Amino acid sequence: MAMDDTYKKQIRDFYRTNRRMPSYAEIMQLVGFSSRASVWKLITRLVRTGFLEKDRRGRIAPGNIWGGLRALGIIEAGFPSPAEEDRGDMLSLDEYLIPNRDASYMLRVKGDSMQDAGIMDGDMVIVERTNTAKIGAIVVAEVDGAWTMKYLRTRNGRPYLEPANRHYKPIIPKGELHIHAVVRAVVRKY
Repeated sequence: MAMDDTYKKQIRDFYRTNRRMPSYAEIMQLVGFSSRASVWKLITRLVRTGFLEKDRRGRIAPGNIWGGLRALGIIEAGFPSPAEEDRGDMLSLDEYLIPNRDASYMLRVKGDSMQDAGIMDGDMVIVERTNTAKIGAIVVAEVDGAWTMKYLRTRNGRPYLEPANRHYKPIIPKGELHIHAVVRAVVRKY
């Protein structure tokens, strides 16, 4: 099993460098196998452990390739209080942030119209494809042929898009408004 850890590291490094999963042929070259059957057996083992997944077409996709982080407890963001450390469970950020992997993707945010919602220029948002959304959700929408991310609101029974920045006006569709995704998480790297 120690060899599998080496193979995992090689696949993880490839994914980090190339921003995509390696093909079977690339895995064969990465790990030094001489047959596709050996690669298939390795992938089967890694899928069984959750390190990799297979999508609907049978292509490999990242599973829990980064492992989990230990959730240690709660930190007060208001008044200081004694720290409580709870040797909690391992938490996979993939599982926490992406409950529906097949319908999810990431977008880079450009602009400051959602800054009061905590979504800043340069952040990444994880969105889930859907045609419907609850009023008040932050959505990715196509409005009158242009794309944007705003709060979904209604006025007099008609939907419109509302920014989270007082310097921007609401977008009231002249024609069509199509919801394409709902924002599920924001990722910011410091």
